Amino acid sequence: MITRTDVQDAATRIAGHVRTTPAARVEPDLAGPAGALWLKLEFLQHSGSFKARGAFNRMLAAAERGELPPAGVVTASGGNAGAAVAYAARSLGVPAEVYVPTAAPAVKVDKLRQLGATVARHGTEYAEAYDAAVKRAADTGALFCHAYDQPEICAGQGTLGLELLAQAGDLDTVLVAVGGGGLMAGVATALDGRAGVVAVEPEGASALHAALAAGGPVDVPVAGVAADSLGARRVGSIAYQVAVRAGVRSVLVTDAQIVEARRLLWSHYRVAVEHGTAAALAALTAGAYRPVAGERLAVLLCGANTDPADLAG
Repeated sequence: MITRTDVQDAATRIAGHVRTTPAARVEPDLAGPAGALWLKLEFLQHSGSFKARGAFNRMLAAAERGELPPAGVVTASGGNAGAAVAYAARSLGVPAEVYVPTAAPAVKVDKLRQLGATVARHGTEYAEAYDAAVKRAADTGALFCHAYDQPEICAGQGTLGLELLAQAGDLDTVLVAVGGGGLMAGVATALDGRAGVVAVEPEGASALHAALAAGGPVDVPVAGVAADSLGARRVGSIAYQVAVRAGVRSVLVTDAQIVEARRLLWSHYRVAVEHGTAAALAALTAGAYRPVAGERLAVLLCGANTDPADLAG
Protein backbone atom coordinates (compact mmCIF):
# COMPACT_ATOMS: atom_id res chain seq x y z
CA MET A 1 0.00 0.00 0.00
CA ILE A 2 1.12 3.58 -0.59
CA THR A 3 0.06 6.86 0.99
CA ARG A 4 -0.29 10.43 -0.18
CA THR A 5 2.86 11.22 1.80
CA ASP A 6 4.71 8.66 -0.34
CA VAL A 7 3.50 10.46 -3.45
CA GLN A 8 4.50 13.86 -2.07
CA ASP A 9 7.95 12.52 -1.17
CA ALA A 10 8.28 11.14 -4.69
CA ALA A 11 7.39 14.53 -6.15
CA THR A 12 10.21 16.14 -4.17
CA ARG A 13 12.64 13.38 -5.12
CA ILE A 14 12.07 13.43 -8.86
CA ALA A 15 11.78 17.21 -9.26
CA GLY A 16 14.23 18.30 -11.92
CA HIS A 17 14.38 14.83 -13.44
CA VAL A 18 10.92 14.77 -15.07
CA ARG A 19 8.89 17.26 -17.05
CA THR A 20 5.86 19.13 -15.78
CA THR A 21 3.49 18.25 -18.59
CA PRO A 22 0.63 20.54 -19.67
CA ALA A 23 -3.01 20.13 -18.78
CA ALA A 24 -5.17 21.56 -21.55
CA ARG A 25 -8.75 22.63 -20.95
CA VAL A 26 -10.71 21.81 -24.09
CA GLU A 27 -14.30 22.13 -25.24
CA PRO A 28 -16.32 19.44 -23.46
CA ASP A 29 -18.21 18.34 -26.59
CA LEU A 30 -16.66 14.87 -26.31
CA ALA A 31 -17.95 14.56 -22.75
CA GLY A 32 -21.69 15.11 -23.10
CA PRO A 33 -23.10 17.33 -20.33
CA ALA A 34 -19.79 17.76 -18.49
CA GLY A 35 -19.04 21.28 -17.38
CA ALA A 36 -15.31 21.10 -18.07
CA LEU A 37 -12.92 18.69 -19.73
CA TRP A 38 -9.17 18.66 -19.20
CA LEU A 39 -6.65 16.58 -21.11
CA LYS A 40 -3.45 15.88 -19.18
CA LEU A 41 -0.77 15.72 -21.87
CA GLU A 42 1.52 13.26 -20.13
CA PHE A 43 2.57 11.73 -23.43
CA LEU A 44 4.99 14.69 -23.59
CA GLN A 45 6.90 13.19 -20.66
CA HIS A 46 10.49 11.96 -21.06
CA SER A 47 10.53 8.59 -22.87
CA GLY A 48 7.00 9.20 -24.15
CA SER A 49 4.94 8.12 -21.15
CA PHE A 50 4.16 8.68 -17.49
CA LYS A 51 6.40 5.78 -16.52
CA ALA A 52 9.49 7.98 -16.31
CA ARG A 53 8.10 9.29 -13.01
CA GLY A 54 8.06 5.89 -11.34
CA ALA A 55 11.39 4.83 -12.84
CA PHE A 56 13.19 7.88 -11.48
CA ASN A 57 11.56 7.52 -8.08
CA ARG A 58 12.54 3.86 -7.83
CA MET A 59 16.18 4.47 -8.78
CA LEU A 60 16.67 7.67 -6.83
CA ALA A 61 15.13 6.16 -3.69
CA ALA A 62 17.45 3.15 -4.07
CA ALA A 63 20.42 5.48 -4.51
CA GLU A 64 19.46 7.31 -1.31
CA ARG A 65 19.64 3.97 0.51
CA GLY A 66 22.91 3.02 -1.16
CA GLU A 67 21.13 0.25 -3.06
CA LEU A 68 21.68 1.26 -6.70
CA PRO A 69 24.30 -1.33 -7.72
CA PRO A 70 27.02 -1.11 -10.39
CA ALA A 71 25.14 -3.87 -12.22
CA GLY A 72 22.43 -1.32 -12.87
CA VAL A 73 18.77 -2.08 -13.33
CA VAL A 74 16.63 -4.76 -14.94
CA THR A 75 12.98 -4.58 -15.92
CA ALA A 76 10.38 -6.39 -17.95
CA SER A 77 8.15 -4.38 -20.22
CA GLY A 78 5.95 -4.37 -23.27
CA GLY A 79 7.72 -1.15 -24.11
CA ASN A 80 6.81 1.96 -22.09
CA ALA A 81 8.17 0.89 -18.70
CA GLY A 82 11.32 -0.32 -20.39
CA ALA A 83 11.81 2.99 -22.18
CA ALA A 84 11.31 4.87 -18.92
CA VAL A 85 13.79 2.69 -17.05
CA ALA A 86 16.29 2.97 -19.89
CA TYR A 87 15.93 6.75 -19.95
CA ALA A 88 16.26 7.15 -16.20
CA ALA A 89 19.20 4.75 -16.04
CA ARG A 90 21.03 6.62 -18.79
CA SER A 91 20.36 9.91 -17.00
CA LEU A 92 21.74 8.51 -13.75
CA GLY A 93 24.71 6.80 -15.40
CA VAL A 94 23.84 3.14 -14.72
CA PRO A 95 23.29 0.28 -17.21
CA ALA A 96 19.80 -1.00 -18.00
CA GLU A 97 18.60 -4.34 -19.34
CA VAL A 98 15.03 -4.68 -20.56
CA TYR A 99 13.16 -7.93 -21.18
CA VAL A 100 10.29 -7.65 -23.66
CA PRO A 101 7.86 -10.20 -25.08
CA THR A 102 8.33 -11.08 -28.73
CA ALA A 103 5.08 -9.24 -29.53
CA ALA A 104 6.47 -5.86 -28.39
CA PRO A 105 6.03 -3.30 -31.21
CA ALA A 106 9.15 -2.55 -33.23
CA VAL A 107 8.77 1.19 -32.56
CA LYS A 108 9.10 0.54 -28.81
CA VAL A 109 11.99 -1.93 -29.10
CA ASP A 110 13.89 0.50 -31.35
CA LYS A 111 13.40 3.23 -28.78
CA LEU A 112 14.82 1.02 -26.01
CA ARG A 113 17.97 0.50 -28.01
CA GLN A 114 18.23 4.19 -28.86
CA LEU A 115 18.11 4.92 -25.13
CA GLY A 116 21.10 2.64 -24.57
CA ALA A 117 19.37 -0.35 -23.02
CA THR A 118 20.28 -3.94 -23.66
CA VAL A 119 17.12 -5.59 -25.00
CA ALA A 120 16.31 -9.27 -24.45
CA ARG A 121 13.25 -10.80 -26.16
CA HIS A 122 11.65 -13.58 -24.14
CA GLY A 123 8.23 -15.23 -24.38
CA THR A 124 5.08 -14.19 -26.14
CA GLU A 125 3.51 -12.33 -23.19
CA TYR A 126 4.61 -9.93 -20.51
CA ALA A 127 4.42 -12.61 -17.80
CA GLU A 128 7.12 -14.67 -19.48
CA ALA A 129 9.40 -11.68 -19.98
CA TYR A 130 8.80 -10.77 -16.34
CA ASP A 131 9.91 -14.17 -15.03
CA ALA A 132 13.11 -13.99 -17.08
CA ALA A 133 13.86 -10.46 -15.85
CA VAL A 134 13.38 -11.40 -12.19
CA LYS A 135 15.82 -14.27 -12.60
CA ARG A 136 18.33 -12.04 -14.38
CA ALA A 137 18.20 -9.46 -11.60
CA ALA A 138 18.75 -12.17 -8.98
CA ASP A 139 21.68 -13.61 -10.94
CA THR A 140 23.43 -10.29 -11.52
CA GLY A 141 22.54 -8.31 -8.39
CA ALA A 142 20.87 -5.61 -10.48
CA LEU A 143 18.01 -3.53 -9.07
CA PHE A 144 14.70 -4.90 -10.34
CA CYS A 145 12.22 -2.26 -11.45
CA HIS A 146 8.70 -3.63 -11.70
CA ALA A 147 6.57 -2.18 -14.45
CA TYR A 148 3.71 -1.39 -12.07
CA ASP A 149 3.68 -3.23 -8.72
CA GLN A 150 6.31 -1.68 -6.46
CA PRO A 151 5.52 1.07 -3.92
CA GLU A 152 8.18 3.44 -5.28
CA ILE A 153 6.98 2.91 -8.83
CA CYS A 154 3.34 3.59 -7.93
CA ALA A 155 4.20 6.61 -5.78
CA GLY A 156 6.23 8.08 -8.62
CA GLN A 157 3.34 7.67 -11.04
CA GLY A 158 1.08 9.37 -8.53
CA THR A 159 3.01 12.62 -8.87
CA LEU A 160 1.03 13.10 -12.07
CA GLY A 161 -2.11 13.41 -9.96
CA LEU A 162 -0.60 16.07 -7.71
CA GLU A 163 0.52 17.98 -10.78
CA LEU A 164 -2.93 17.77 -12.37
CA LEU A 165 -4.61 19.15 -9.25
CA ALA A 166 -2.25 22.10 -9.21
CA GLN A 167 -3.05 22.83 -12.86
CA ALA A 168 -6.79 22.17 -13.11
CA GLY A 169 -7.95 23.00 -9.60
CA ASP A 170 -11.04 21.23 -8.31
CA LEU A 171 -11.97 18.14 -10.30
CA ASP A 172 -14.78 15.67 -9.86
CA THR A 173 -13.51 12.71 -11.87
CA VAL A 174 -10.29 11.60 -13.53
CA LEU A 175 -10.32 8.84 -16.14
CA VAL A 176 -7.24 6.62 -16.23
CA ALA A 177 -6.39 3.77 -18.59
CA VAL A 178 -5.39 0.66 -16.63
CA GLY A 179 -3.18 -2.29 -17.46
CA GLY A 180 -1.24 -3.46 -14.42
CA GLY A 181 -2.58 -0.51 -12.46
CA GLY A 182 0.51 1.38 -11.31
CA LEU A 183 -0.69 4.71 -12.70
CA MET A 184 -4.18 4.27 -11.30
CA ALA A 185 -2.78 3.32 -7.89
CA GLY A 186 -0.60 6.39 -7.70
CA VAL A 187 -3.17 8.83 -9.05
CA ALA A 188 -6.02 7.46 -6.91
CA THR A 189 -3.78 7.81 -3.85
CA ALA A 190 -2.83 11.38 -4.76
CA LEU A 191 -6.47 12.34 -5.42
CA ASP A 192 -8.15 10.37 -2.61
CA GLY A 193 -10.70 12.64 -0.98
CA ARG A 194 -10.21 15.27 -3.71
CA ALA A 195 -11.51 13.63 -6.90
CA GLY A 196 -12.85 10.28 -7.97
CA VAL A 197 -10.94 7.97 -10.30
CA VAL A 198 -12.49 5.80 -12.97
CA ALA A 199 -10.35 2.99 -14.35
CA VAL A 200 -10.82 2.30 -18.06
CA GLU A 201 -9.85 -1.09 -19.46
CA PRO A 202 -10.17 -2.85 -22.80
CA GLU A 203 -12.58 -5.77 -22.86
CA GLY A 204 -9.70 -7.96 -23.99
CA ALA A 205 -7.39 -7.01 -21.11
CA SER A 206 -9.46 -6.33 -18.01
CA ALA A 207 -7.31 -7.41 -15.08
CA LEU A 208 -8.60 -4.83 -12.58
CA HIS A 209 -12.22 -5.36 -13.58
CA ALA A 210 -11.81 -9.09 -13.00
CA ALA A 211 -10.03 -8.55 -9.68
CA LEU A 212 -12.79 -6.29 -8.35
CA ALA A 213 -15.38 -8.90 -9.33
CA ALA A 214 -13.38 -11.78 -7.81
CA GLY A 215 -12.35 -10.04 -4.59
CA GLY A 216 -8.64 -10.12 -5.44
CA PRO A 217 -6.17 -10.24 -8.33
CA VAL A 218 -6.73 -13.09 -10.77
CA ASP A 219 -5.20 -14.05 -14.10
CA VAL A 220 -7.07 -12.95 -17.21
CA PRO A 221 -6.56 -13.61 -20.93
CA VAL A 222 -4.94 -10.77 -22.83
CA ALA A 223 -5.72 -9.69 -26.39
CA GLY A 224 -6.65 -6.65 -28.45
CA VAL A 225 -5.30 -3.46 -29.96
CA ALA A 226 -4.08 -2.09 -26.61
CA ALA A 227 -2.45 -5.27 -25.32
CA ASP A 228 1.06 -3.94 -25.90
CA SER A 229 0.63 -1.34 -23.15
CA LEU A 230 -2.43 -2.47 -21.15
CA GLY A 231 -1.87 -6.21 -21.45
CA ALA A 232 -1.06 -7.22 -17.89
CA ARG A 233 -2.34 -10.72 -17.19
CA ARG A 234 -2.89 -9.85 -13.52
CA VAL A 235 -3.41 -6.47 -11.87
CA GLY A 236 -0.85 -5.44 -9.28
CA SER A 237 -1.60 -6.10 -5.63
CA ILE A 238 -0.95 -2.44 -4.79
CA ALA A 239 -3.38 -1.33 -7.49
CA TYR A 240 -6.07 -3.69 -6.25
CA GLN A 241 -5.68 -2.52 -2.65
CA VAL A 242 -5.79 1.15 -3.64
CA ALA A 243 -8.80 0.61 -5.91
CA VAL A 244 -10.75 -0.94 -3.03
CA ARG A 245 -9.62 1.71 -0.55
CA ALA A 246 -10.41 4.65 -2.85
CA GLY A 247 -13.61 3.25 -4.37
CA VAL A 248 -12.22 3.16 -7.90
CA ARG A 249 -14.67 1.69 -10.41
CA SER A 250 -13.71 -0.01 -13.65
CA VAL A 251 -15.46 0.42 -17.00
CA LEU A 252 -14.74 -1.54 -20.16
CA VAL A 253 -14.36 -0.41 -23.76
CA THR A 254 -14.09 -2.38 -26.99
CA ASP A 255 -11.24 -2.36 -29.46
CA ALA A 256 -13.40 -0.52 -31.97
CA GLN A 257 -14.19 2.18 -29.40
CA ILE A 258 -10.51 2.58 -28.57
CA VAL A 259 -9.60 2.92 -32.24
CA GLU A 260 -12.30 5.55 -32.71
CA ALA A 261 -11.20 7.54 -29.65
CA ARG A 262 -7.63 7.51 -30.92
CA ARG A 263 -8.84 8.79 -34.28
CA LEU A 264 -10.89 11.52 -32.57
CA LEU A 265 -7.87 12.73 -30.61
CA TRP A 266 -6.04 13.11 -33.88
CA SER A 267 -8.88 14.72 -35.83
CA HIS A 268 -9.91 17.11 -33.03
CA TYR A 269 -6.56 18.02 -31.48
CA ARG A 270 -3.82 16.62 -33.75
CA VAL A 271 -2.67 14.45 -30.84
CA ALA A 272 -1.21 11.06 -31.75
CA VAL A 273 -1.31 8.60 -28.88
CA GLU A 274 -1.06 4.85 -28.50
CA HIS A 275 -4.18 2.73 -28.33
CA GLY A 276 -3.81 2.11 -24.60
CA THR A 277 -3.83 5.84 -23.96
CA ALA A 278 -6.91 6.37 -26.13
CA ALA A 279 -8.82 3.87 -24.00
CA ALA A 280 -9.28 6.54 -21.30
CA LEU A 281 -11.05 8.88 -23.70
CA ALA A 282 -13.03 6.01 -25.20
CA ALA A 283 -14.91 5.70 -21.91
CA LEU A 284 -16.42 9.12 -22.63
CA THR A 285 -16.88 8.95 -26.39
CA ALA A 286 -18.44 5.47 -26.26
CA GLY A 287 -20.61 6.16 -23.22
CA ALA A 288 -18.99 3.62 -20.91
CA TYR A 289 -18.73 6.50 -18.46
CA ARG A 290 -21.51 9.08 -18.51
CA PRO A 291 -20.78 12.34 -16.67
CA VAL A 292 -23.50 14.29 -14.95
CA ALA A 293 -24.34 17.87 -15.82
CA GLY A 294 -21.58 20.25 -14.81
CA GLU A 295 -19.09 17.52 -13.89
CA ARG A 296 -15.44 18.58 -14.05
CA LEU A 297 -13.50 15.85 -15.80
CA ALA A 298 -9.91 15.10 -16.67
CA VAL A 299 -8.60 12.42 -19.01
CA LEU A 300 -5.02 11.26 -18.60
CA LEU A 301 -3.33 10.92 -21.98
CA CYS A 302 -0.48 8.87 -20.66
CA GLY A 303 1.61 7.66 -23.59
CA ALA A 304 2.44 8.24 -27.25
CA ASN A 305 4.94 5.52 -28.16
CA THR A 306 3.04 4.56 -31.29
CA ASP A 307 3.37 4.40 -35.04
CA PRO A 308 1.12 7.26 -36.25
CA ALA A 309 1.07 6.10 -39.88
CA ASP A 310 -2.52 4.88 -39.65
CA LEU A 311 -3.68 8.34 -38.53
CA ALA A 312 -2.60 10.12 -41.71
CA GLY A 313 -5.25 12.04 -43.55
